[in-house]
Amino acid sequence: RFLTQRTFPRMALIATALDATHLTLSASAAPMLQIARASDPTAPLRNVSVWKSENLLAEDCGGAVAIFLSNFLATPCRLVRIGPAFIRPLPPQKLPPSLGSHLSAPHSARIVTFADAYPLLIIGESTLADLNDRLVTRGSDALPMDRFRPNLVIAGAPAFAEDTWPRLRIGTATFRAGGPCARCIMTTTDQITGARDGPEPLRTLATYRRDLTDPTDVNFGQNLLHETKFGSLHVGDPVELLSSTAP
Repeated sequence: RFLTQRTFPRMALIATALDATHLTLSASAAPMLQIARASDPTAPLRNVSVWKSENLLAEDCGGAVAIFLSNFLATPCRLVRIGPAFIRPLPPQKLPPSLGSHLSAPHSARIVTFADAYPLLIIGESTLADLNDRLVTRGSDALPMDRFRPNLVIAGAPAFAEDTWPRLRIGTATFRAGGPCARCIMTTTDQITGARDGPEPLRTLATYRRDLTDPTDVNFGQNLLHETKFGSLHVGDPVELLSSTAP
């Protein structure tokens, strides 16, 4: 069963770095640990689960990193890596309209790896600024972008403009919207201290960002799926809208 900051907020304190060959983990005073990125055909396979995706076959990364993580999180755990045996189909209900026919069968069958649901999350700087104005008005502190853990941050667009972008291009890569990101208790974790920090921002988001089809969800940011298999992204790349639902 996968672990996240929802139940182990201390995971925020584990720093990661990637280079061409290795993943490096570091945490507090513990020595850094390097794990090879390449698949290891001799590694034992483990059955893992991510939400409703059960019995996924992943390669065990060995005892050293298991001890490192188990000691730091105070719970038994193993680190696993994706190899040739790993396939995680995205449930059909998670696919936006027409995407199933847009992607080839092999691509759609392996559309997501260990992500919660989608590989990419986009949030505009103005979207966060709008939320922070509301938080400050209610007597709470403004929050940094890392509370929401996007991997794509956009400048220069109006607040919540990303809600209206079905398709876009950034750099040499094109993307299609996967739907709004419903937020959870992880947004209440301070990413610097690894501690829960009260009811915000969920309390304020619930006043104006409830999902229209499921009012128990509060949305902030948009999930994205990549249409291009290869591409590159750089800080400062222009964003080109390929379609929009904005009035």
